Amino acid sequence: MATLLCKVQIFILLAALLLTGCQSSAGLLGPADETLAAGELIRSANVDLRAIKVLYNKHLNMRQELKNAMAADDAALVRKLSDEVVDIINEGAGYGKSALDKIDKARDMNVNEDYEEYLRLKWEALNNQLEAFEHYRQAARKLRDNFDPKNARAKEEVKADFESRSENFQRLMERARDFSSQANELAKEVHFRSRNEASK
Repeated sequence: MATLLCKVQIFILLAALLLTGCQSSAGLLGPADETLAAGELIRSANVDLRAIKVLYNKHLNMRQELKNAMAADDAALVRKLSDEVVDIINEGAGYGKSALDKIDKARDMNVNEDYEEYLRLKWEALNNQLEAFEHYRQAARKLRDNFDPKNARAKEEVKADFESRSENFQRLMERARDFSSQANELAKEVHFRSRNEASK
């Protein structure tokens, strides 16, 4: 999600660039091209993504604080921080699902092929990020509910689960970054192509 949150402005710019490079594929007998209308949905999705960015920036260091609390065997602080993480992720997930729904609606519209692929890649990126944060939320819930520094076995089990879910989080975030990079490259290609066509 960090990549998503840090690149919201780039997403908006590239979506606008992709839309400006769109040519209507509608003929007299074909369906109307809805690429510009789909772009409006994406702009609305970006409002949701900006709300996620605000949440993320507000709680940027919580993962490290949580690790520090576990290392210090501070069960009360682990529970407090874990509970905050769960609440933040729940709120952010609501915004993320809203953005995903808007991307889905845009994908269902009659858009040009380039924009269709761009939307697919952005949907994949956001979906992987939401899945990654679900792993982090589950890890935080388990820490909140089960971290007990006095019970060595339970403590190690919770820490192992946290590490496993953190690895899944990293793997899914990397996949999301790959999809997002592909979408951004496509947007740049379309913009370059449209500039070349306009200069002919």
